[in-house]
Amino acid sequence: MELRKITFENVDSLTAMSVREDQKSFVAPNVASLAQAYVAASNGHGVEAFGLYHEDKPVGFVMFSYGSLGDWDDPPIAAGNYCLWRFMIDQKYQGRGLGKEAMQVCMEYVQSLPLGPAEACWLSYEPENTVAKALYRQFGFEENGQLCGEELVAVRKL
Repeated sequence: MELRKITFENVDSLTAMSVREDQKSFVAPNVASLAQAYVAASNGHGVEAFGLYHEDKPVGFVMFSYGSLGDWDDPPIAAGNYCLWRFMIDQKYQGRGLGKEAMQVCMEYVQSLPLGPAEACWLSYEPENTVAKALYRQFGFEENGQLCGEELVAVRKL
């Protein structure tokens, strides 16, 4: 599993990916995520998006941010820390353990502190998304009582 920069050559395949119908309320479409990344970056905020590749095939999408996004609904933990802003595995590749592999690669990347120093990485998820919660707990994310909109916030120390 590896992170690959989004390019003109792979953007169409990455934005065409989707999750199952029953998961669509849990994660934004990748094209919307890329639009949000553009808005954040054009306003001076640290953000990076990547394709998740397994055996040279695009299988998912991930997006990170660094620090508070200002006018976004950031929880207090956002200041000076990383956020795993988006994380998805395409429906065709779910159920194969690729989410765990991808999360491992993502955490290794964040621990390299690519956008600046930080003490933690945080993420948020819908309370009903028990599958995501279980995956995130396996990687040391613990709920901290904060909310991002109506989503639960979970934090992992770096």
